Amino acid sequence: MSTQILIVGAGAIGAFYASRLARVPGVQVSVICRSNYKAVKAHGFQVTSPQYGDYTFTPTHTFANPEEARDSRTHWDYIVISTKALPDVSDDSAILEGLVGDRTAIVLVQNGLGVEQPYQTRFPHAAICSAVTIASCAQTSPGQIKHNRWTRINSGPYLPHLDVGGAKVSDAQAVEKNDAFIALLQEGGIKDAEAYDHAKLQLVRWHKIAINASMNPSSVLAGGVSNNAMSNDSELARHLRGVMEEVLATAPKVLGKPFPKEFATPERILRSTQKNTSGSKPSMALDWEQGKTMELEVILGNPIRIARERGFEMPRMQTLYALLRMAQETRDKAKQKSKL
Repeated sequence: MSTQILIVGAGAIGAFYASRLARVPGVQVSVICRSNYKAVKAHGFQVTSPQYGDYTFTPTHTFANPEEARDSRTHWDYIVISTKALPDVSDDSAILEGLVGDRTAIVLVQNGLGVEQPYQTRFPHAAICSAVTIASCAQTSPGQIKHNRWTRINSGPYLPHLDVGGAKVSDAQAVEKNDAFIALLQEGGIKDAEAYDHAKLQLVRWHKIAINASMNPSSVLAGGVSNNAMSNDSELARHLRGVMEEVLATAPKVLGKPFPKEFATPERILRSTQKNTSGSKPSMALDWEQGKTMELEVILGNPIRIARERGFEMPRMQTLYALLRMAQETRDKAKQKSKL
């Protein structure tokens, strides 16, 4: 029996990982597309990568919406969510109604903190895998995926009860599903895919917050410049380092656990960014330029609130959040007025 995987949000990241999973014998990968539906339905995804070469990925099924996926009556082993997490706009867990079965694991490849809670609330008996990726990918036009560099992805079972108490019998299923998903990625050529336990994965989420919360909003405020350009500017690099250090100093106090020594320091992150000459911009900058809602809450708002509830402030991050939240509100109000 083949392994059935559904990708919800087949943009750059979702399509790239889908294309690698589809390389594994006995795995069938289907996608729910949005704006790129017509192009993908007609021609599949055209992937270019310095690491994997150029190839075409044709999904088993290309759905225009969740209803079509439900009508297919497929029993999904994994549903991978790679949409932007915008809890201030909508509860995307509702998309999965009628798709999650007894054996389905939900894999969340999303930025930010607190992204798992809506899915656990709606599907309390489903195994949830929380994944964090560092991959430079872009969809240059509908169905055209350009992978620039990096393929790191870590995933762990989401078991928040372990933060305050003991294990449950159902934990074993989540761990097994998570390990199996990572094994599929590795077989598909993602050599640096790695399975973590719940506690370490949450540390990974905070570590990526340090990167995203520094570079994403700063790019918007600096006029849409690339990560590379910011890291090579002396004053902006100093600012980025300050935000990252603030987050990395606060997270261990919140979680009660230190970061593993192998996690990259701000200096190492900046040096790596200085070498990335692809010219890629942070997703938040692209959203701002296209007039879309930015991931302010899961990248900035949630971490600030979580830390504040435990008595810790992050003034550098709070400044970025306050400025961008007001900028987005002002822009949206102007849009509404222009429609009247």
